[in-house]
Amino acid sequence: MFSRVTALGTLLWIILFICPVAETFKPLLSTVGGSLTHRDITQRAIFHKTAQVCQAMAVAQGHEFNLPNDGTLTAYSLQQACSSGASSLLSTLAFQTAVTKTYLSNAAVDVVLALSAPHHFDDESFEAGRDIVVQGAAAVKAAVKQRSFISARISLGSACHTLQDFYSHSNWVEMGNTAPFPDLIRPDMQMDNLAGPTTATCRSCTGGNCSDNILPDILQQKKLTSGYFSLFSSAKPAGKCSHGGTFDKTSEQDPVGGINKDDASESHGHLHLKAAEVATNATMELLEDIRLTIGDKDFLRLVGMSQSAVLCFVIDTTGSMSDDIAEAKRVSFAIIDLKRGTQEEPSEYILVPFNDPGVGPLIRTTDADVFKQEINKLTAKGGGDIPEMCLSGLLLALTAAPPSSDIFVFTDAPAKDAVLKSIVTALIESTKSKVTFMLTDVTRSARRRRQDSRTVSRAMSVEDAQLYWDLAQSSGGQAIEVTKSSLPEATVVIMDSSTPALVTLLQAVRTSAGSESFSFLLDESVFNVTVYITGTSPVFTLYSPTGESQGHEMSDGPLGTIQKVGNLQRIQVNTNNRTGLWGITINTTETFLVKVTGQSSINFLFNIVEAFGGAHGDFSLKQSRPSIGKSFTMLMTVTGGDSQRVTEVLLEPVSGTAAVNGTVEAIGGGNFLVRFSEPPEGDFTIHVKGESGGTARSSPSQFQRQASTQLRASRVTVTASANSTLEPGETITVPFTVQTNATAGTYTIQARNDREFSMSSPSTLTLEAGGQAEGTVTLTAPSSTPSGTDVTLTIEAQAPGSTDSNYVVMSFAVVTRVTDVTRPVCQVTITANCPEDCTQATWQLSANMTDGNGTGISTVTLQQGNGTLNTTTTSGVGITSASYSASCCSKVVELVMVDGVGNSGVCSASISVVSPATTPQTTTATTTVTLVATTASAGLCLTMCPWLWPIVMLSLHHLWA
Repeated sequence: MFSRVTALGTLLWIILFICPVAETFKPLLSTVGGSLTHRDITQRAIFHKTAQVCQAMAVAQGHEFNLPNDGTLTAYSLQQACSSGASSLLSTLAFQTAVTKTYLSNAAVDVVLALSAPHHFDDESFEAGRDIVVQGAAAVKAAVKQRSFISARISLGSACHTLQDFYSHSNWVEMGNTAPFPDLIRPDMQMDNLAGPTTATCRSCTGGNCSDNILPDILQQKKLTSGYFSLFSSAKPAGKCSHGGTFDKTSEQDPVGGINKDDASESHGHLHLKAAEVATNATMELLEDIRLTIGDKDFLRLVGMSQSAVLCFVIDTTGSMSDDIAEAKRVSFAIIDLKRGTQEEPSEYILVPFNDPGVGPLIRTTDADVFKQEINKLTAKGGGDIPEMCLSGLLLALTAAPPSSDIFVFTDAPAKDAVLKSIVTALIESTKSKVTFMLTDVTRSARRRRQDSRTVSRAMSVEDAQLYWDLAQSSGGQAIEVTKSSLPEATVVIMDSSTPALVTLLQAVRTSAGSESFSFLLDESVFNVTVYITGTSPVFTLYSPTGESQGHEMSDGPLGTIQKVGNLQRIQVNTNNRTGLWGITINTTETFLVKVTGQSSINFLFNIVEAFGGAHGDFSLKQSRPSIGKSFTMLMTVTGGDSQRVTEVLLEPVSGTAAVNGTVEAIGGGNFLVRFSEPPEGDFTIHVKGESGGTARSSPSQFQRQASTQLRASRVTVTASANSTLEPGETITVPFTVQTNATAGTYTIQARNDREFSMSSPSTLTLEAGGQAEGTVTLTAPSSTPSGTDVTLTIEAQAPGSTDSNYVVMSFAVVTRVTDVTRPVCQVTITANCPEDCTQATWQLSANMTDGNGTGISTVTLQQGNGTLNTTTTSGVGITSASYSASCCSKVVELVMVDGVGNSGVCSASISVVSPATTPQTTTATTTVTLVATTASAGLCLTMCPWLWPIVMLSLHHLWA
C-alpha cells in the first residue's frame, strides 16, 4: 500500500492536469485576443537584450549595427544583425532552440510548482519570492561558469516566471509604477512599505467590476500587496485581496473578486498590457545583471546566438585504436585550422575517451588549442576483455553537447554496456542529436590486451554492429564500416557536418530486400547537397528534375561525384540551379540507410507538448514519448526568415506504411501548433512541407524538410515531478508514476544519471492492465560538487519481455545557496591633463575594489572604453587594484567588478574639457564611492590651467539602483 503522502502527491498531479491551478500570465498561448503570455514576454526580453549586447560588441569592434531595437525584432532579423560580416546563409536554429528551452522552462513552473505561493508572488510572499528570483539568477551565473548552458537556460526560465508574475499578481502597476521594482533583483536592499499581515488591502468588487477594489489608502501610501490564492479553501486573512479567477476559492470570500492581470479578461485585465510591458523590462534588467557577471560572449552563448556547430568526439582508447586515434586527431586539426577565426569555427569542442572499465574524463572547451592538447594526450593502450564501455561514453557526450549536435564515435569493439541502449535512445530522442559511428575492421581485428604482449583475436559480429546501426538510425546518423587503412576517406562526413545551417531533406531506412524509389525537393534556398547511402553495396540511380540520371557505377557524372569507402557511398550533388523534385531509386538485398542533406536557412524545430485543461488551458513540455492511440500536440517553429508558412506536417512510419497527417495552426512569430489524432505505431519521422516568400506578383516557393531523429509512441507512460535545483551534499526525491493501457505484469525500472551521483530507485514495479504504480528515485549530489554543475536523470520503464518502453528525462542544477549579497564597491583616483587636441595626451584611472567581507573580487573587465586595463590582487587584504590608461579622446570608462558568487557592480568615470568661460564644476560621487583628490600630471595643480577643468563623474552602479 502506498503512503498517504504518495497518494496525495498523485492526487495533486492529477488535479494539475485537470485545471490550471496557478493562474498567471498564460504560459505559452492565450485565447484572449491582444493578451501576452510568459512566452511572449520572455522572448521579447531576450530579443531586445541580445540586440543591445550585439550592438555594444559591434561598436567596440568598430562595426556597424543597423538593426533598430524596437518591437519589430524577429529571430531572423536579429541573427542577421548579430552576424554582421558573415555569409548570406544564416541559421537561427540554435538561437531559437535556446529561447524555446528558456520559455518552456518558464511555462513548467505553472505545472511543477503550481501551488507554491512564493513562485508566483501570491499571498504577499514578497521576501520568499525575491529569494527565488535571486537564487535563480545565481544558478544561471554558476551554470554558465561551469559551461552548463542547458541547465542555465532552465534556471533562467524558472526565475523569469516568478519575476514576471510579480507584475501580474501584485499592485505594483496599480500604484502608478511604469518602471520595474529594482529591489526584486537586489537582495542587499530592504523591501520597505509592504502591507502588514493584518492590514486590509481590498474591498469587494461591485457588480463584477474589480477595477477599483484596492483600497485607496493602500494606493496612496504605496503599500505593496498581492492576491491570495487557493484551490481548496476560501480562507484568507481578513480584508486581503484575492488573486481571482475561476479556480481561486479565496475570491469567493469577502472581499470578493481579484486583482490579477494575467490576461485582458481577468479581474484587472484593463492593466494587463501595462503589467506585461513592465514585466518585459524587468526581465531585461535581470538579463543585464546576468550579462554583467558572465560577459558578452557567454551571454550570447547562453541565448544560443551562434552560427557554428560543436565538434564532439567519443573515442575508444584501447590497444588496437592507435590508427583511429591518429585519424581523429588529423581530421579535428584540419577542421580547426580551416575554420579558425571564421564564422564557421566550432562554438565548442567536446572529447570523451573510453576504455574498459574507464570512461572520461569529459573535456569541454571553447579553446581550440586546449582541445588539440587534450586529444594529443590520447594513446591506445589496455582494454581488458574485448567489449568496451562505448555507450557510457556516448551517454556523457549526449548530455554535454548542445541539442541537435553531431556526435562521432570511433571504435572497433562491441559495447560491453549494451544494457544502456534504451537509455541512450531516450537521450537521443530528447536531445535530437545525431550519432555517427566510425567502425573499423568490423569483420575481424586483433587487439593487444595483455602486458605480456599476447594477442587475442576477435571479430565484431553482425549482431555486435547492429547495436550501433540501431542507435545511428534512430538519431539520423550513420554506422560507417571501414578498414583502418581506409578510415581517412570516410571521415569526410565529419568535415561535412562542420558546415553551418545543415538541413535534412530526406532520410529513410529499409530493412528488407527489394527496389524502392525516394524523392526530395530542392528549393531555391538549398545548396551544397550531399546524398549518403550506407549499406552493403546497394545499387542506385539518381534523377534530376530535368530528367537527367546517373547510376552508381559512374563515379563522376552529370549529377555529381560519387565516393565509395567501406559500406558508405557519398554523392556530392551537382545541382546547377536545378530546383524541383529529385529522385533516387535504390535496389539492395541488405538493410540500408539513405540520407540527403544540404545547407539552407530554412529549418524547423519541434517539441511535444501536452495540454492541461480548465477554463484557461495551456500546454507544457512533455519529456517522454507520445501515447499509442491518443492524440498529441507539437509546438513547432520554422526558422530562416519572417515569411515561412507550414502547410503540412506528416508522421512518416519508418516501415514505409501510410503517414499520419497533422492539423496545423499558426500562432504567430513563425510558431505553429500541430495536432495529431494519434501517432503511428513503431518508429516514425517528422516531415514538414511549407511555403516561403511570395508576393502579389509572384508565387511562394515550396520547401520540404525532415527531422533527423526517429520517434516512437508507447503504451507506457512515465511522468515525474521535482524541483530543478539541489545543493551540494543534498538529496533530492523524485516521485514518478508509470501507467499502461495494455500489458499487465512486472515492469523493469532503469534510472541513470550522467554524473554517477549516488542514487536509489526500485528495480521493478507491478502494474495491472490499464493501471498505474508509483515509485521514487533519490539522487544525492556529493558535497564537493562545484556550484553550477548540471545532472541529467533518465527514468525508464520497460514492459514485460521488453516489448515496449517509455521514459522521462529531467535536468537538475546543483547550486550552492548564495548568502553573500554584497556587491563590489570601488575607490577611484583620476589623473588627467588633457589639451584641446585630445590625440596628444592620455589620462589615467586608479581604483581600489573590494567586496567587503564577501567572497572577494573574482574578475574585473572593461565594459566601455578602449584603453589599457591592468589588475592586481593584494593577498590577504581582499583588495583588487585596477589601473586604466586611455587617450584623452576616449573619455568614458566602465569597469565591471564581479565577486566570487556573481554579484556585480560597475565602476565608471568620465572626463570632459570645459572652456575657460565655463564655471568649474564640482566633482561628485555616489555615497558608495570614496572620492580621492585629483591631481594633474607632472605635479601641476588643476587650477594652474584655467582653460581646462576635468569634470570627473564617478559612480558605482549597483545595477538598476
